[in-house]
Amino acid sequence: MKTLLGGKGANLAEMNRIGLSVPAGFTVTTETCAAFHENGGELPAGCWDEMLEGLAFVEKCMGKKLGDASDPLLLSVRSGAAVSMPGMMDTVLNLGLNDDVAEGLAAKAGEKFAYDSYRRFLDMYGDVVMGIEHHLFEHQIDSLKKEVGVAQDNELTAEHLRELVKRYKKVYEAEGKMFPQEPLEQMRLAANAVFDSWNSDRAKKYMAINQITGLKGTAVNIQAMVFGNMGETSGTGVCFTRNPSTGENLLYGEYLVNAQGEDVVAGIRTPEDILTMKTALPQAYEDLVRNTQLLEKHYKDMQDIEFTVQEGKLYMLQTRSGKRTGAGAVKIAVDLVEDGMIDRQRAVQIVEPTHVDQLLHPQFKDESAYAADVIGVGLPASPGAAVGQVVFDTETAEELNAQGKKCILVRVETSPEDVGGMNAAEGILTARGGMTSHAAVVARGWGKTCVSGCSELVVDEENRWLSLGGVKLHEGDWVSLNGTTGEVIRGQVELAPPAISGDLDKFMTWVDEFRRLKVLANADTPEDAKTARDNGAEGIGLVRTEHMFFGTGERIMAVRRMIMAADTATREAALTDLLPYQREDFEGIFRAMDGCPVTIRLLDPPLHEFLPDGDLDEIVAMLSADTGADEHEVVERIEKLAEINPMLGFRGCRLAITYPEIGRMQVRAILEAAVAVQAEGKVVIPDIMVPLVGTLEELRDQTAMIRETAKAVFEEKGAEVAYRIGTMIEIPRAALMSDQIATEAEFFSFGTNDLTQMTFGYSRDDVSKFLPTYLERGILKHDPFQVLDQAGVGQLIETSVQRGRATRPELKVGICGEHGGDPSSVDFFHRKDLDYVSCSPFRVPIARLAAAQAALNN
Repeated sequence: MKTLLGGKGANLAEMNRIGLSVPAGFTVTTETCAAFHENGGELPAGCWDEMLEGLAFVEKCMGKKLGDASDPLLLSVRSGAAVSMPGMMDTVLNLGLNDDVAEGLAAKAGEKFAYDSYRRFLDMYGDVVMGIEHHLFEHQIDSLKKEVGVAQDNELTAEHLRELVKRYKKVYEAEGKMFPQEPLEQMRLAANAVFDSWNSDRAKKYMAINQITGLKGTAVNIQAMVFGNMGETSGTGVCFTRNPSTGENLLYGEYLVNAQGEDVVAGIRTPEDILTMKTALPQAYEDLVRNTQLLEKHYKDMQDIEFTVQEGKLYMLQTRSGKRTGAGAVKIAVDLVEDGMIDRQRAVQIVEPTHVDQLLHPQFKDESAYAADVIGVGLPASPGAAVGQVVFDTETAEELNAQGKKCILVRVETSPEDVGGMNAAEGILTARGGMTSHAAVVARGWGKTCVSGCSELVVDEENRWLSLGGVKLHEGDWVSLNGTTGEVIRGQVELAPPAISGDLDKFMTWVDEFRRLKVLANADTPEDAKTARDNGAEGIGLVRTEHMFFGTGERIMAVRRMIMAADTATREAALTDLLPYQREDFEGIFRAMDGCPVTIRLLDPPLHEFLPDGDLDEIVAMLSADTGADEHEVVERIEKLAEINPMLGFRGCRLAITYPEIGRMQVRAILEAAVAVQAEGKVVIPDIMVPLVGTLEELRDQTAMIRETAKAVFEEKGAEVAYRIGTMIEIPRAALMSDQIATEAEFFSFGTNDLTQMTFGYSRDDVSKFLPTYLERGILKHDPFQVLDQAGVGQLIETSVQRGRATRPELKVGICGEHGGDPSSVDFFHRKDLDYVSCSPFRVPIARLAAAQAALNN
């Protein structure tokens, strides 16, 4: 149903089916949206006639007619894709009003109500359908409020609202637009505008950020209006059946008396807590509680609900699975299981990998330490800790993010146009808006820290400063947000890493019941290994030995002496100095991973990466001092190491074949460490991985070197350790020749970062120069270094697995590129029967959940 009717349409139909009070309406399908765009922005043949039939149905149900001035029917026209995209597409309310209908409505329902609805319609229709900037209408209402001396929109009198309608019409005239007085024409153009919003920049950006693909378009829901702005017995609100931030089982939300829906989500007025509705509108509140409980039991998940109360009667306008924070998602899943509403399998399916990711984000180390620096408090709209530099617009936020800098987006209120900046920022701070405002809903869905409705906050977006609590901060100044308490703190507050405990720990044990793929970690130090183990890693899929060389000054100096060596003896002397450091690190890693496999990659990067950066003369002088080599010799060596394309040059197994003493030192360090730790009574499982193999002969050469070195070590130590030799498949030729390579390799590990580089011919370091254009124009659907290219790179992986196992059926196969932590890529690896994925230590829980969901979904 959702695929055809969109989430909103499908859920409206379902609410109607189970007997809730839903205003009459009809849905124009997502397939029509696709046809509309294929048809050059025109409704397909016959569609308008069917829409008129739908309108006749609504008129019959409501006993009113569109455009009838004596007793008019007004309509809402809303979007609704199959996937929830809050605020990204367009809505038009109060459709059907014109000069005659407004007068008729005034006579029937009151002048203030009629002209409040008319001014809203002129504003929204002008913005959504006619392309008139919303701020032009905002300027008119702000000017009028100042002229008559009122602060809130609802304080304007009927006479004021009549004047505002006149001013809004003049906005149309000034923009060279003609407001259509014919209601059917209003409906047709509004439906077209909603379909057009599917291709809006903000919608496309939201879909790109959230990796939403494969949808046909948005549906259009045309529904009879019900009115929350008919006085003190009317109102509108948004609520969640549970707290979306914490997961607490308590009705959570906001409402406004005498208002329409956009007032709540846009933050135009600060709404009341939903619990106060119990006193203000007791019967409607009682009905709302009963309906929310019914909906949660029906859908077996926390619901996000929109409602309107018209003169005391409750109407349900929308329900959908509520967006929630990581903490909320896990607690809700655990509680639903413990309440007997769902089983563990369903619980694992309703928590998203991004939710687990949020729980692994840092928190403030000591909240009492920053008490003196708190400059204000707003609403705790989305929990967590965020620290960054103040910015006031999307462009600056995206620019800083591209530079690797952290920022906090500060706005009076956010709008759907701000999604790019919200995504780029660490957190969001707004002066207006409640707990269900646009900023709050989007931030919670993305796990972004958000403090909204900070009423004392003054924001001067034009001059790039804010004022709060007597403190003035300019763009670029540092600020910290506590989204759990709503505190705004001047300066940079220290962060601390999180831990897996409580509900998350319990939930992750359920996750592990369902997954088949093992989850390992990429870790280079004993500290990384411990973190990985704490996060549930079942081993290490990649130890990058070169990272160990940068641990101390003594280590990198020894590496540079090795690089500068003019002969084998000098090189071996430098390697002898490095051996104890490598052995010590391997011992620490083996201890941390007691009983789990540890895959260690021999030296991979080109040697020039170990040389210092900077001015050539300074580099030569530094290397000469560090190594004792003559400066002329240093220059010659640097020139010899220079490569046109280092990615395809002297690196990986090519180093150890040319300088076998490098490989022997590393293998010796690995196996001496393994023997030592095994002697302590621990279970050591070393896997030695040869990088960048492209031919069987390369692997044979390295395998011989490893076995020869192992034999020598075991004879010297009088003890042996079982080990395996394998290779990293990162060259397309190796993937295609896997049947041959498997005659030597006991395991394959796909280095998907390099395999992606070599398959596409894209350099990871330079792809940013053109990738944004490719993504924007749809030439690529995803960044292939973040989401696996399943069609191309994936085909090489599938071929390699099949051919390798044809030669060696027991071949262990895994992946150690960054794709090991991407949920859609993990799903692919599950389907292609890999044994494990390996990712960074902090992404291990995400990969565990993704692996469980892959098993359940497939």
